[in-house]
Amino acid sequence: MGTWRKAYGALKDSTKVGLAKVNSEFKDLDIAIVKATNHEECPPKERHVRTIFAATSVVRPRADVAYCIYALGRRLSKTHNWMVALKTLIVIHRTLREGDPTFREELLIYSRRGNVLHISNFKDDSGPLAWDCSAWVRTYALYLEERLSCFRILKYDIEAERLMKSPQESAKGHSRTRTLCCPDLLEQLLALQQLLFRLIGCRPEGAACGNFLIQYALALVLKESFKVYCAINDGIINLVDMFFDMSKYDAVKALDIYKRAGQQAESLSEFYEFCKCLELARTFQFPTLRQPPPSFLATMEEYVREAPGVGSVSSKKLEYEDRKALTYQQEEAAIAEDEKPDEEDEKQPPEEEQPPEEQPPPEPEPEPITEEEAQPATTGDLLGLDEINPVAAELEQSNALALAIISPGDDTKPSSTHDLFGTDSSGWELALVTTASSNTSQLVESKLAGGFDSLLLESLYEDSARSQQIAGAYSGSDSVDGDRRRYARSHK
Repeated sequence: MGTWRKAYGALKDSTKVGLAKVNSEFKDLDIAIVKATNHEECPPKERHVRTIFAATSVVRPRADVAYCIYALGRRLSKTHNWMVALKTLIVIHRTLREGDPTFREELLIYSRRGNVLHISNFKDDSGPLAWDCSAWVRTYALYLEERLSCFRILKYDIEAERLMKSPQESAKGHSRTRTLCCPDLLEQLLALQQLLFRLIGCRPEGAACGNFLIQYALALVLKESFKVYCAINDGIINLVDMFFDMSKYDAVKALDIYKRAGQQAESLSEFYEFCKCLELARTFQFPTLRQPPPSFLATMEEYVREAPGVGSVSSKKLEYEDRKALTYQQEEAAIAEDEKPDEEDEKQPPEEEQPPEEQPPPEPEPEPITEEEAQPATTGDLLGLDEINPVAAELEQSNALALAIISPGDDTKPSSTHDLFGTDSSGWELALVTTASSNTSQLVESKLAGGFDSLLLESLYEDSARSQQIAGAYSGSDSVDGDRRRYARSHK
């Protein structure tokens, strides 16, 4: 059965080569792709791979590069043989590593329309070896797909990066993550850790562990693991240096990255131990991975609980909000400046009207109305009986046996009914209240000595005024003054 499948695969390859020679406009490229990804269980031949590199170089038109990606994608999607699929992925991987950057750029553009590396449903049912190898082929495709996604974030190829040397450590280089700022560092470390997660997942299982073609592809992945781990390690060092200056939001993300780095270091150590047993990996020099100290992790967790809430995560947002707040402040200041002249104009008329209010009006009615408006309205004492005049109290203490003398020409006279219903008053109810309160205040000031009750005198005045109103006499204040003088003479 296996021999028949190999013969059938060889026949298909030869048929496609013959069709490419007759019908294809890119026959050299199509022939190289078919021969590099044939049904033989061996790595792609170098001369065919170099032909593909030349077809995707920068000197070639972009249409030729796009056609090469299309041809590789068609070859990968139509096959059901794990060897053809794996060799196609190897060609794509080597072109990304060793070819011109034009191929990577065109592959990113092409992946927006249709993902070439999406083969999650791929399966070869030809035998137990094919089942295990098919599973590894799907995992390998996921790693290559994650490699492209990581390039979108980093904007550079992690494998093609040259380590930079600092003046402090001239003998040892470091990656770009050693000098990144906090927002870019957090973003790139997350992408690199996800790439390392896919890389560690490329561990073959079952019968695929001893397959030579699987080990050849695994060696390419293993070479890239060193650069990926170096970039993550330098990024963690940079992260620790700036950790205690981060906000709480950034510190939580940084703490998760730090914890995941420790877990991935342990998983990568196990992956390296597994690869040391493989035949192709015996020539590699594996780095020594160390776990971060747990005491420092406890210090980081304690800082996260007490970290400030504002920081560099939202630096762009804060910058925008500060700029917006500054704009609002400028607008409010301008509005306030525009409103100030209007407020001054509104405040000037009351200041001009104040001098006339200080002058005594010709009629006695407006003064009580103004006082009533100025004072808060109270309903407890409308007649002013609870008011205490300090002058009268002092007079009572100094001269208790003296008699109160009321001059006949006193100008402070109680208002008559003519004043109550005058046309100048704002209302006869308000005038009645204000007149009564003014009369009572005058009576309290003229309180008699010797313990005489002022309420009795007030009631006499009210009876006299009421009798005059019933009789129809509107003489006004003259009758009231006459009664007051008669009452004073009778009590002498």
